[in-house]
Amino acid sequence: MSTASRIEWTQATWNPTTGCDRISPGCDHCYALTLAKRLKAMGSAKYQQDGDPRTSGPGFGVTVHQAAMLEPLRWRTPRKVFVNSMSDLGHARVGRAAQARIWAVMALTGRHQFQVLTKRPKRLAAVLGDPRFQREVAEQATDLIASRFWRRWQLDLGGQRLAGDSGAGTRWSTEHTADGPLWVPPWPLPNVWVGTSIESDNYCWRADALRATPATIRFLSLEPLLGPVPSLDLSGIDWVIAGGESGPQHRPLDLAWVRDIRDRCIDLHIAFFFKQVGGPTPKAGGRLLDGRTWDEFPLANSAQASSPPTDLPTEHPRAVQPLPGR
Repeated sequence: MSTASRIEWTQATWNPTTGCDRISPGCDHCYALTLAKRLKAMGSAKYQQDGDPRTSGPGFGVTVHQAAMLEPLRWRTPRKVFVNSMSDLGHARVGRAAQARIWAVMALTGRHQFQVLTKRPKRLAAVLGDPRFQREVAEQATDLIASRFWRRWQLDLGGQRLAGDSGAGTRWSTEHTADGPLWVPPWPLPNVWVGTSIESDNYCWRADALRATPATIRFLSLEPLLGPVPSLDLSGIDWVIAGGESGPQHRPLDLAWVRDIRDRCIDLHIAFFFKQVGGPTPKAGGRLLDGRTWDEFPLANSAQASSPPTDLPTEHPRAVQPLPGR
């Protein structure tokens, strides 16, 4: 089942893989590592594999969950989905076959918008930029379309619908093979946003790797923000999230760092989202920056592979949409 999320910039989380390894200072107080230890103690089946104690911990070994991969196919209501809140899809131990299956599920559920966030953008750029990977995604999608479980939903491209999703599939193409038609999705997937985390100026290179990644919408998560980022190049970026650290060992946030980022986003017409000031708890410092909340989202691309989500207008991806209700 999907997990409703309290993260302000998404609506649900989906964890087809779990577990990770700390690789930079932003990982020092990782909430997911702490939560995995608790879930293991509670007997949760997804968190029984331990990671390397030097970089990971109990219940936080990288694990691929085949059954969880199919969850979005069952969600009828469009939603924003944070992919792998408890892992990193760019991790080297998430193999290409698993990657292709995950991307195929996202391709077949164009009604949702998926937010893929990684601290390993070089690896993700290499995978997504490989033409062979697109074919691997097509093969996985074709396998899902042909599966007995989904056969009752299957309609051909000429019928304007695809594999049970709720809209047009005309951007897909078919390739005739000895095994039958190969269903090929548009690339990059119109409903997948790809982002990377940057916590300080030393890691601004991750934005360069993100720019090399095929993606309809590229975004940055500057959280926990641990210092100013004067070297950060925002060209080619559609959305920026910023926020301070929370928890008993939180490191303080200087709002001057956030103001600099916000002002640059305004100048470049980039959607800006301020998640939190931070403190002992996520809500301790509130969310106000200069007397207001900043809840901007990039708008969905107008050329969706399937039906556009009903909660987002379809306009230019660099346009800005405030959070509904604000």
